[in-house]
Amino acid sequence: MTATTAPTPTRTAVTEPPPRSLVRDTAIVLARELRPTLHDPFSVVFSLVQPIFFLALFGPLLAGNLGDGLPGGAVWQWFVPAILVMISLFGSSTVGANLLFEMQTGAHERMLVTPLARSALLVGRALKEIVTLCAQALLIVLVMIPFGFTLHAAGAVLGLALLAVLGVGIGSFSYALALAVRRQDWMFWLVHQTVLFPLMILSGMLLPIEGGPGWMQALARANPLSYVVDAERSLVNGDLTSGSVLWGAVAAGLTAALGLAVGIRSMRRTD
Repeated sequence: MTATTAPTPTRTAVTEPPPRSLVRDTAIVLARELRPTLHDPFSVVFSLVQPIFFLALFGPLLAGNLGDGLPGGAVWQWFVPAILVMISLFGSSTVGANLLFEMQTGAHERMLVTPLARSALLVGRALKEIVTLCAQALLIVLVMIPFGFTLHAAGAVLGLALLAVLGVGIGSFSYALALAVRRQDWMFWLVHQTVLFPLMILSGMLLPIEGGPGWMQALARANPLSYVVDAERSLVNGDLTSGSVLWGAVAAGLTAALGLAVGIRSMRRTD
């Protein structure tokens, strides 16, 4: 009797998918978010209308009424950094509005089924606003230099990095808010305006808080945006070793960490 040997099945090699990289995923989301802006660069200029009005109309009032009474003396050295923070604040806080639109069109659900990291969806969208901020900041500086504004390059670069960290945190909070009110999108703007303007005023962005009542100064000390505004003024003016820079970095870092934690948790709950 001849024994027949069953053929040994060949084992097909299984190719493991490459590990995901948060940096790569963030770059993919960032490129996706930047594409409409690159196709319509006029939107970057159009969004500068409000900051330019503040510089053109509010700046001269500061110079005429406070002048040398401003911390640091020169009005533009005090006010222009605040305008840069304002641009970053308004840009990153509206990330949630874009998300609401994407949820209405179904684009957000298509992004969720991709293998992209959830944190990359948050960070990529927020960094898009920082890229826009860099372009807007360049335009603002070029406009203000003839009026006496002096830019210190190293401090400006560090200042933009600080705003990038802050923008990630605020953008993540905005993202979480949009997810929470997705069935009543009008609530997004109600909460947005209710929170944003008190934070902006209590940060000393438009007027020095030192001249306000005690209760307002106490609220300003509890406002993390106050420390970022002070840090930006120090950095843009070339004072890189000021204690306000350290406190601003701490405030921006804590905002980013807490914002990412809240944003990612909110997104996982909507899967």
